Amino acid sequence: MSFAKTALNDVTFFPFWLDSDAAPEVTQQHIGHTSTDLLIIGGGFTGLWATIQAKEADPGRDVMLIEAGKVAYGASGRPGGVVSTSIMHGLHNAARLFPNDIAELERLGQENMRGFLETLERHQIDAHNTWGGELTVAIGDKALPGLRDEYELHRKYGHNVELLDRDGVAAQVKSPIFSGACWSKDLSGTVHPARLAWGLKRAALDIGVRLHELTPMENITRENGVLKVVTHDGTIKARKIMLGTNAFAAGDKRIKKRVAGIRDRIIATEPLTQEQLDRIGWTNRQGIYDTRTQLNYMRMTKDNRITFGGRLTYYYDGTNNTDPAGERVVDPYLRLAEAFNRTFPQLDDLRFTHAWSGPIAMTTRMAVHFQNYMDGDMVWVGGYSGFGISTSRFGARLALAKLDGVDLPELKMDFANSMPNKIPPEPFRWIGSKITLHALDTADEKGGWRHAWLRLVEAMGFPLS
Repeated sequence: MSFAKTALNDVTFFPFWLDSDAAPEVTQQHIGHTSTDLLIIGGGFTGLWATIQAKEADPGRDVMLIEAGKVAYGASGRPGGVVSTSIMHGLHNAARLFPNDIAELERLGQENMRGFLETLERHQIDAHNTWGGELTVAIGDKALPGLRDEYELHRKYGHNVELLDRDGVAAQVKSPIFSGACWSKDLSGTVHPARLAWGLKRAALDIGVRLHELTPMENITRENGVLKVVTHDGTIKARKIMLGTNAFAAGDKRIKKRVAGIRDRIIATEPLTQEQLDRIGWTNRQGIYDTRTQLNYMRMTKDNRITFGGRLTYYYDGTNNTDPAGERVVDPYLRLAEAFNRTFPQLDDLRFTHAWSGPIAMTTRMAVHFQNYMDGDMVWVGGYSGFGISTSRFGARLALAKLDGVDLPELKMDFANSMPNKIPPEPFRWIGSKITLHALDTADEKGGWRHAWLRLVEAMGFPLS
């Protein structure tokens, strides 16, 4: 039997992060009729950051959050958990989108991470956070020129960054396929996503936010100048609404015209023994992502597991299904396990305990944007295709400012006043995604038409590298 099949035998199809005794009690669903100054829809990172920032800015403001399921059980309890100063999905993406604003975007990203850290300290949130930085690793010598470009771009904008050769990266983490690395050392690292979300939930409740789980939003209308939300068991009248629904694109059917819910897969190992840890090093516990066309990313957990992710898929109009049946079987994770084995062949005696997938909001921007509805009294914020754990704090802050008419300088920047291009509707969206994802999976190995197709997709405005 192959390594992948053996290692995935008896795996649990559930996010490792959510499989924890630390999970808090679920708050009661909203029942009956109420009103509020500010209603936030979505109990993931965006909604949680928004409630805390709104309530701390104005303690007298009545702030209410509703979540269709349980806090963090959508996308926010499912990512890899790497946090970064990037608020535009990386420096290269920022250069592609907003070349004239990169310096200010980098300043805002670093300011955002300082606020992130200050919130954790002030509310005593133990998110198992480690701050060893992030490693971008090159796979093969052909990737080294691109890695140097990454290093130069980071250095240009003031990052504490180090360029590592093959021996240098091996001193950080041992993998036969890593030929070099760019190590950004400050204000980045890893967190336990669910523990972070649960800590933010506790903080929101402690400062007086009304928070209701198991409260799906069914409809939003305006009546006599007031927004009215119909939930499964009641109604809520609100002066302002912020939609933090990201990949689920809920709140207005027009959101889906620019947002597609792509699924990303992750596997988690059993805890490594000390002898196994010695085989790979990785004492600084950086978050790592590589330079392959279909990239992989990885990190260590507090109890010495490795989580390893990166294979994408798309289900026909599947943005509203948290756990598709197709993701609860072994087959979708076999190639991911094989990629793990190529990355760390010295750990061929490991087993995987958890396998899961989660939705990410794919747009032609791959970065945060805002959509205004109800004459500006309702704002959707999202589009995080990576680093959403930290970027969602930034997005929530600006969405609140938009709702309240606050004259922030950053709201005058291009990213806050533009939107990504529209995405073709179904079935063209599904057909295009399947061809593109197959090309991503096989381009590095087989080449041919795949590279031409990927260049065409990028020319159409969809960033793939």
